[in-house]
Order: sequence, then structure tokens, then C-alpha cells
Amino acid sequence: MIQSVADRWFICALAERDAVAAANALAALGENTFGDGGVQFDRTFGEALIARMSKDEAKARAAFAAARTQQEKVVQAEPNYGPALCVLGVIDAGLGRKEDALREGRRAIELMPVEKDSFNGAHMIAYFAVIAAWVGEKDLACEQLAIATRLPWHWTISYGRLKLLPDWDPLRGDPRFEKIVASLAPK
Repeated sequence: MIQSVADRWFICALAERDAVAAANALAALGENTFGDGGVQFDRTFGEALIARMSKDEAKARAAFAAARTQQEKVVQAEPNYGPALCVLGVIDAGLGRKEDALREGRRAIELMPVEKDSFNGAHMIAYFAVIAAWVGEKDLACEQLAIATRLPWHWTISYGRLKLLPDWDPLRGDPRFEKIVASLAPK
């Protein structure tokens, strides 16, 4: 039963910056994945997020590297599946592989455009914004966020997620980002 809510528990624990709760949620998740739509992350990626949030760079790098090895196999099996490439792009961003991450994120959007799949296409754009933020491309990240907020499936870019999740920490304080967050605030 707890496995059915462990992915949401994990996201909430990240939002609360509670590494212990996040680790417990990952344990409850078991071998299941978490994410949005077709963009699914595994436990190793979750461990990397916890380490990154906790500012443990060595542990984060090791976990991202392990996640990359696993995700490369997925991409090799399905080279034209946008969500799989998108996950690899986020992992590469976590590893500081800027050019690879940006290329993979752009390719994921090409493979699964919003016009072809409005739900998963919106996720490609949202995670491309994460990629851009993580590799220091704030202009690109804000541009992608602005696009994502105009899409019908933009709940991935909700007020709460932008306000609370560590994914967006690189953009905090940027006036463009803060304007997007404020535009999504409950009225």
C-alpha cells in the first residue's frame, strides 16, 4: 500500500528539504520508479537528488554516474523515445555534462513535441527547463518555463513545485523566475 504513495512522499520530502524522509520514501518505493508521465526516474537518481539537496557533491556525483549507466541502457534500447532521452539529459545536467545534457533535452523535445503528445511533450519542456537551470543556462531555463506555463498540462510547473522543490534552486532570486512563480500563485 505504501508503495502507491511513496513517489509523492518522496517529492514532498524533497520540498521540505528532509533528507531522512526522502530516503525513507525511496526505501518504500523499492524498485518502482517516480516521475511525471513517461519521464520516470529510478531509485539511484533519487539517491542523487537527496545527496545534491544535502550538498554532498561526492555522493551526488557517484549516484548520478550510476544512474547514467542504467539510463544509457534504456536509451540504447529505445533511442527515439523522448522521455528516456530526457531522463538522460537531467542526469547529465546533474553530472555537469552541459553540452550533452542540453543536446539530449533538445532532442527529447524534438522526439516528443507538444503537438504530437500534449501531456508528455509538456514534460519534455519542463524537464528541459530543469536541465537548463542545472547547467547554469538561466535565460534558457526561464524561457522554457514561460513556454511550459502556457501549456494545458503545465501542472508539472505548478506554483508549489517551483516554490519548494530543490530542482529550481539555481534560479531562485532571478527576477524572471520569481515573476513566473508569482504568476502561478493562488489568487
